[in-house]
Amino acid sequence: MIELVDVTKVYDPDVVGVDHLNLTIEDGEFVFIVGESGSGKSTLLKLLMREILPDEGQIYIDDTDITRLRRRKVAELRRNMGIVFQDYRLLSKRTVYENVAFALEVIEVPPSKIKRSVPAALNLVGLAHKAKSMPNEISGGEQQRTAIARAIVNNPHVVLADEPTGNLDARNAEEIMDVLDAINRRGTTVIMATHDRNIVDEMKKRVIHLENGIVVRDTVGGGYDDE
Repeated sequence: MIELVDVTKVYDPDVVGVDHLNLTIEDGEFVFIVGESGSGKSTLLKLLMREILPDEGQIYIDDTDITRLRRRKVAELRRNMGIVFQDYRLLSKRTVYENVAFALEVIEVPPSKIKRSVPAALNLVGLAHKAKSMPNEISGGEQQRTAIARAIVNNPHVVLADEPTGNLDARNAEEIMDVLDAINRRGTTVIMATHDRNIVDEMKKRVIHLENGIVVRDTVGGGYDDE
């Protein structure tokens, strides 16, 4: 479970990221974070991945206050998170397979496990046939699916996705959402920041709407603008 208790983050000079935010996200939920630019969506994700610290409040993941973690424990926290960005951040000189494997290599996973885990992740995102391709040889949608495979190859408890369909056309965006939905159905918590109203309206998941760092709506099974 993820819980934010009275969390505030203010950037210089007096720009509010989130303002006394209280949220609970249960294990296995699929949550959309919506709102206009500057509403606090990216700040919320950065707080959850411990990229930044709040000025006030506590953030609990599985009963651990991550705001108090020592640096060496932050890396351990992130091993249980998959992080997907709008820009794919693939290594241009490595194949699809090697890009996904790299996520395991940096945490010193044994080669025998890498050989099992990478094909499984590529199969889940529908890219087993592209394993030997270079990033410049595949489409934008396939590059994002590679990034998702890299994010989930270590079987994280949580996937944080920051505008993962922002650079994609409607067809590729739909394919990415199918992949994220499949990951969620396997029990992984998915938290996704997005501007895409069509995706939110179609998926009918929990929607947390932020304005000026404050939750103005928290509904389940509705659309982007539902009350």
